[in-house]
Amino acid sequence: MTIEKFKDKVKISRLLAWCSEHKNGPPRGNWYYRRSENRPGRKLSTHTMTVTGRPVSNQDVVGAIRKILSEEFICYGYQKTTSELRDAGFIINPKKTYRLMAEEKLLLNKKVIQATGKREFVKVRKVKAEYPMQYLAMDRAANRIKYVYIQGEKRNVFLLTVIDICTRKVLGHVLKPSIKKHDVILLLDGVLQEYKVKGIRLRNDNQFIAHLVREYLKENDVVQEFTHVATPEENGHIEALHSILEREVIRRYWFDTYHYAKWKIADYYRFYNSKRRHGSIKMMSPEKYWQLFFSDYLPNAKPAESGMIVKGSDAEGTCEALDNHGAKASFALVNKTQSLLN
Repeated sequence: MTIEKFKDKVKISRLLAWCSEHKNGPPRGNWYYRRSENRPGRKLSTHTMTVTGRPVSNQDVVGAIRKILSEEFICYGYQKTTSELRDAGFIINPKKTYRLMAEEKLLLNKKVIQATGKREFVKVRKVKAEYPMQYLAMDRAANRIKYVYIQGEKRNVFLLTVIDICTRKVLGHVLKPSIKKHDVILLLDGVLQEYKVKGIRLRNDNQFIAHLVREYLKENDVVQEFTHVATPEENGHIEALHSILEREVIRRYWFDTYHYAKWKIADYYRFYNSKRRHGSIKMMSPEKYWQLFFSDYLPNAKPAESGMIVKGSDAEGTCEALDNHGAKASFALVNKTQSLLN
C-alpha cells in the first residue's frame, strides 16, 4: 500500500490527502480504523451533574426536557434545549441532549415546509445593525404565510409586523382582514411614539409605496429603504420571523374566530420577545439581548429624569433616546433545576 511504503518519508496527513484525491483512493478514515477485538467501548453515562455538584439521573433529565418542551409555543431542537437545561443548572453538552431526546423521540420533525415618486432601494443585501433602533424591518405576512386563515369563519386575515433588526424584537403588529395605508401609519406611529428615536432606517418591500405612508416617515426622519422585486432575501430578518411564526403557531393552532387568532398571535409575540431563544443573538431572547446591550455594550448610557435612556459620550451614532424598555439590566444565573425536576 502506498501509505505503508512512504509513511517514513512523507507526513501521513499528506499521504492521506493525496490518496483521498485519487479517483479510486481509499477513504481517509480507513487508515485510522482499528478493530475493537470485541473490547467494549465507553459506557453511556447514566447521570448528569448540576452546578451544585448533585448527580441527576437521565430519567429525571428527560423529565426536565419534557417540562421545557411542554410550555406553550416552545418548539426547540436539541441545541436550544441544551441552553435551557444549562440555564436551569445542568452541566450537559448538546450531544447528550441529542441522545436523550432521540431515545425519547422528542427531536423536531425535519420535514421541509413547503409607487409613485423616487424610491431609495437597499444598497446591501444583508443588514448588520450595530445597535437597537438603528434598522427596523416591516412586512406583511404574505410571502411565506400568505395569510392567517380563520377556519371557523372561512376567511383570511393579514398580519403586519415591525421588528428591530439588531435584537430581533417585535416592536408592533396588527392583524386585520385588510390592511390599508392608515393601518400602516397607525402601527408605525405607535412604535415611534413609544421609542422616541431619530435617524431610523426602515426596510420594507414595494407594498408600502403609498404616498401618505412615505410622507409620514419623511416627517418623522425615518429613512425608508425598498427591497428589489422578487428578492425576499433582502428583508431576510422579517422573512425569518414569518417562517418561525408559521412553524410554531400558524400550523399548530386551529383558529375558530378572528378574535381568537388575534389573541393567540399577540400572546405568541409576547413569548417570542421575552423567552424564545435565537441562535443569531447568542441563544438569548430578544428582550434579554435588548437589555443586555445597554448594560454591556453601552455602559455609559444612563437613564434621564424622564425615564428615557440617553446616549453616553462614547455611544456616537446610537439612538438619542429610548424608553424604559432599554433600561440597564443585570442578569444573574438563576438555578431553576429544582423547578424543572419537580
